[in-house]
Amino acid sequence: MPLKINNLKFTINLKHIITICLTLLVANTTLAQEIIDESPKAKKVEDSIKPNTNIKVDGVAAVVGDYIVLESDIDKTYLQLKAQGGDVSQFSRCQLFGKLLEDKLYAHHAIQDSIVVNDAEIRSYVNQQLQQITQQVGGNMKEVLDFYKKADEQSLRDEMFEINKSRKLGSEMQLKIINEIEVTPEEVREFFNKIPKDKIPEFGTELKVAQIVIEPKPTQIEIDNVIEKLRAIKKDVEENGANFRSKALFNSDDPGSKKDGGALPPMNRSKPRMVKEFREAAFSLQEGEISEPFKTEYGYHIILLEKIRGQEYDVRHILMIPDVAESSIKAAKDKIEETKKNIEEGNITFADAAREVSDEIKTKFQGGQLINPTTQDYNFELTKMDTEIYVKIQDLANNTVSEVLVDRDQIGNVQFKILTVTDRINEHKANYARDYLKIKELALSDKRLKAIGKWQEEKILDTYIKISGDYRACDFTNNWLKK
Repeated sequence: MPLKINNLKFTINLKHIITICLTLLVANTTLAQEIIDESPKAKKVEDSIKPNTNIKVDGVAAVVGDYIVLESDIDKTYLQLKAQGGDVSQFSRCQLFGKLLEDKLYAHHAIQDSIVVNDAEIRSYVNQQLQQITQQVGGNMKEVLDFYKKADEQSLRDEMFEINKSRKLGSEMQLKIINEIEVTPEEVREFFNKIPKDKIPEFGTELKVAQIVIEPKPTQIEIDNVIEKLRAIKKDVEENGANFRSKALFNSDDPGSKKDGGALPPMNRSKPRMVKEFREAAFSLQEGEISEPFKTEYGYHIILLEKIRGQEYDVRHILMIPDVAESSIKAAKDKIEETKKNIEEGNITFADAAREVSDEIKTKFQGGQLINPTTQDYNFELTKMDTEIYVKIQDLANNTVSEVLVDRDQIGNVQFKILTVTDRINEHKANYARDYLKIKELALSDKRLKAIGKWQEEKILDTYIKISGDYRACDFTNNWLKK
């Protein structure tokens, strides 16, 4: 659940800033030694969201610990919000400034607390960002450099690296503050009982939804063909000195890594992120070794283990997805239609059919019942569901079966689905017993917000902070001026 920001009540999705808006680089986090102008001649800060074009772009607005906030950073944040569709008229320049101060406070104390971020992971992310940026301007790097006013690609990469490193430090610091915070059932009850009756939250119409998924299967011939191709690549690298990166670039079916030669973010034994089969293959290798072909839900892989650094493994992989014949697609469509017919004729229940024929492992053993990833219960708020599913089930009566839905899986392969609504809860005010999990999330969020607030209050007092010029006149929520 997103945390409320004291100075700027707008949650910026930092992970997608560059890849979505592609209009600016966020505040430069590299250190600089600038003279802070606090003279009476300093231009008065307009309490407006508009970029202040009259302030020199490299002027220092504040110092927070080891970090600075530049005048231009505030303008960039404005452009950032606007590009992402935010209602910028709601926020003043002072509020934006306060948000930047918070970001630097987190990053500064992350370093003080010896929080370490992985430089290789950040560089990998920068590579992905830069690839996406150049793709959106037709692959013209010069156009990208001109826009960001950079002399060469390396200077752009360096700035993006510092931006992402500062951001990562800040997010890790926030996670450290709230990571071990939990709420007891009694705290949840107390939280709910303290809500005024006229302020009790309302939840929209909620549905419990189950699904059956049928996926067209490649033939064994198609699978064997892919495995042989991967074995041939492995042999060519090992025996003939072929370049694994080049092989990934020209052969991998993973669009996210192939342009970087199959490189993936570092894998950590203590923080498993990849699927089980991938982890087991990677962690069984020695440096420089290439795995045998193996299968995951995404297709068939080989892995090159480049480097082991303590708990972290640097790997590259090549993914190949077997072709699926038209005959297999038709067979899958026929199977889902036959399953739908058998359910409607009463020959089998939807739940039993899901257990027998569904190809989706995550849901089949619970009768096809979907779990809401946000609340971890079975309820989905109707208006927040995926649009395509919403259209199919919004008027679907309980325990009736939807029309066959043609969908795509994570790697783009076609799949066929049928859905049913197993229960429907109409719009209602929060009920402690029925909506316990949602109320628990609200109580947990409230407790975390208080912990963040207390941390900020304490750290502001023991951190060197200098606010420049007329920014001292801002009406801050936090005590940045230490009055």
